[in-house]
Amino acid sequence: MDIAEIRSQFPLLDQTIHGQPLAYLDSGATAQKPACVIDAEADFYRTINAGVHRGAHELAARSTEAYEQARYEVARLVGAHFGDGDDELVVTGGATAGLNLLANAFDHASLDGIEPFALHPGDEVVVSRAEHHSVLLPFQELCRRTGATLRWLDLDAEGRIRTDEESLAEAITERAKVVAFTHISNVTGAITDVAAIVARAHAVGALVVLDACQSVPHIAVDFHALDVDFAAFSAHKMYGPTGVGFLYGRRELLEKLPPVNFGGSMVELAWMEKPAQYMAPPAKFEAGTQPVAQVVAAGVAARWMREIGLGAIEEHEKTLVPALLELQDIDGVHVLGPLSAESRIGTVAFEIDGVHPHDVGQFIDSRGIAIRVGHHCAQPVHRHFGYYASNRVSLGVYNTPEEIERLKDAVRDVRGFFTR
Repeated sequence: MDIAEIRSQFPLLDQTIHGQPLAYLDSGATAQKPACVIDAEADFYRTINAGVHRGAHELAARSTEAYEQARYEVARLVGAHFGDGDDELVVTGGATAGLNLLANAFDHASLDGIEPFALHPGDEVVVSRAEHHSVLLPFQELCRRTGATLRWLDLDAEGRIRTDEESLAEAITERAKVVAFTHISNVTGAITDVAAIVARAHAVGALVVLDACQSVPHIAVDFHALDVDFAAFSAHKMYGPTGVGFLYGRRELLEKLPPVNFGGSMVELAWMEKPAQYMAPPAKFEAGTQPVAQVVAAGVAARWMREIGLGAIEEHEKTLVPALLELQDIDGVHVLGPLSAESRIGTVAFEIDGVHPHDVGQFIDSRGIAIRVGHHCAQPVHRHFGYYASNRVSLGVYNTPEEIERLKDAVRDVRGFFTR
């Protein structure tokens, strides 16, 4: 893979910050966008802009075609069905919106007794201590509203979700109805043993919800092969626009799942005298005017990733991880997560003795390097390591070995600067 050529496609990277060439090491928060994605969104507004699935004029037809073509491109990226009344991808406002949609739909199903989604006192919902708040909080609230009990899989010393038989049996009991967990931690970069959790969850009859936000941009993902029931991910982390994401669901489950947003474009028939008849999925979950331009650009991002090759993207990142993990060799630096390159991606959180992460981030920014600081919307996993916050580096397809060396040089200088 020609990284110089790849980088040339990202206009934002060609600038200086504080007099230094920008090294963008915060793709776990949001990835930068190649020119083809930026152009696709702008060109939609210039040449097509119209509502989808409504209107009989030519622009409306073109808009609908572009919107559904984008759904097809994203479906191909993640191994979901598309077309012939078999669509499995719902457009959402982002992964957080998708996970909330799902939790709220389970809540509605609980009120109406719709199986297999209904939850009642005595039932259990299982998450893990590694979860982003966008997984933890919606399902925590679902338990509060339905009377179900929240349980969780704990972590080992490296911050990996425990998937040994004893841990799985203890957390995922016969009372489990939903098991929701991350494919890859946004703090530790650890790749979860999905197969082990899915096998245990399905053995007790529980539905599996996967947070794929950090996996779709970094490794080849096939939701059918993973055998999950639902999955959520964001476009902006996979080199697409902000404001849009996708919720995958097995077709037979989407057909049974009740909608939670109501309005135009999701109703087949509406009457004054009786409840409405809703459209088939995914339309019944896509009420109102969708972010069409952003969806179209997300489709371009998905195609762009496939043209580069998911294997090539994964291999490039693997070449950078060993050098990135050398942060642990710097005096006073503590890495939160696996200390080897095995079964992880290039997301590395670290803490520096005696220096607050916000100060670390500002110092590193003064060198033209962008990283993330804070608890990264994952406070329980930080508490697992005995910290409240950390500094996080997260790689993208455009990063280089030279940028990793610049980062390590900056980290080596942090304590000297703040303790002199």
